[in-house]
Amino acid sequence: MKKALITGITGMVGSHLADYLLENTDWDIYGVCRWRSPIDNVEHLIDRVNHKDRLYFEYADLNDQTSLLHVISNVKPDYVFHLAAQSYPLTSFTAPIDTLNTNILGTCRLLESIRLVMEQDKGYCPVIHICASSEVFGKIPPEKKPDTGIHEECPFHPASPYAISKVGTDLLGRYYAEAYGMTVMTTRMFTHTGPRRGDVFHESTFAKQIAMIESGQIPPEVHVGNLDSLRTYADVRDAVRAYYMLVTVNPVAGEYYNIGGSHTCTVGETLRTLISMSVRKDEISIVVDEERLRPIDADLQVPDCRKFKEHTGWEPEIPFEKTMEDLLEYWRCRITLGGKFLTR
Repeated sequence: MKKALITGITGMVGSHLADYLLENTDWDIYGVCRWRSPIDNVEHLIDRVNHKDRLYFEYADLNDQTSLLHVISNVKPDYVFHLAAQSYPLTSFTAPIDTLNTNILGTCRLLESIRLVMEQDKGYCPVIHICASSEVFGKIPPEKKPDTGIHEECPFHPASPYAISKVGTDLLGRYYAEAYGMTVMTTRMFTHTGPRRGDVFHESTFAKQIAMIESGQIPPEVHVGNLDSLRTYADVRDAVRAYYMLVTVNPVAGEYYNIGGSHTCTVGETLRTLISMSVRKDEISIVVDEERLRPIDADLQVPDCRKFKEHTGWEPEIPFEKTMEDLLEYWRCRITLGGKFLTR
């Protein structure tokens, strides 16, 4: 029986990846989480964990080398999906040291733990996915953006401490592949969203605010940051299918891929799409909130994904409108259940 290890299983992407692997493989899934991690995103899977039904939680922390080495030694996963991170760019401006430590040194601790286990067991050679980010490309001037979109060889120009941390993550993955012969591949996933998306991200806070307006919890105003940034959206369920194909379709050690959806629009157009789905769409106004603006913004996030598509055959399947509908319905359901939420 194959075994997969997912760091960050309680996050949006990690929880959807667990769903996908449980449904589409016969693998056992080991999810790395901290003892204090919120379990909202995996609540529907708790019975499987309690009954040890192909799903197990392993408690560890990217900032604790011993805990990671313990997990890798005990589990010896065939596949490692490294998704855990401090993943919010805006927070990284006020918590740069924590962001750099968690994302760069945390990735190094994980890869070093795997290397040490491989050194002890010469027959052990897992396939490892390191999740970087499209944010590594940062603020590309319009005149320098390739006509086909941002491809793998575009220069890095990170626009936040988070983006800088993901440059380090990206380079570490390639270094461990080249220096130690480890089967490590790196992805730069562009904007991906859907149900369980954290409310600190623009499209999810829009959907949450709209759901709160519909329930009468807040006035009919959606507070926003920069609406002019251009984004290409993928559905998180398409994203995790891409990650599965990454590690199973002829994995090539040291390779790196840009992955993203096919729908490109401004953040403002995304907001208008969500508002158009609301029963109170004619009442909602838009308010720019200075606190939601980044000091510098990565504002032309349009990918060229041909390299990954040609290697694996992956294509995004879920339409943008379906993604937005499901995201809005996710927040409606959470609010209907009586939860209290910050208006961030």
